[in-house]
Amino acid sequence: MKKIICNTEYNTDNATLLAKYTNGHFGDAAGYEESLYETPEGKLFLYLNGGEESPYPTENIKRISASKAEAWKSEHNI
Repeated sequence: MKKIICNTEYNTDNATLLAKYTNGHFGDAAGYEESLYETPEGKLFLYLNGGEESPYPTENIKRISASKAEAWKSEHNI
């Protein structure tokens, strides 16, 4: 997925996957995944996707600061 935020491109195809959190199982309408990526320029973002009853019923990208990325990893025991 690719998204432009504040004139910066965030693209899962050319970013490095750093960590992934999965809740539920494949096909679970309430299940979802949160994936932390780093762009080649060093910017961090979360790729969010889930079932129709999850917090992320449509895929999305959200930019995230380094401190919030650390908090996200700590929250998910990663």
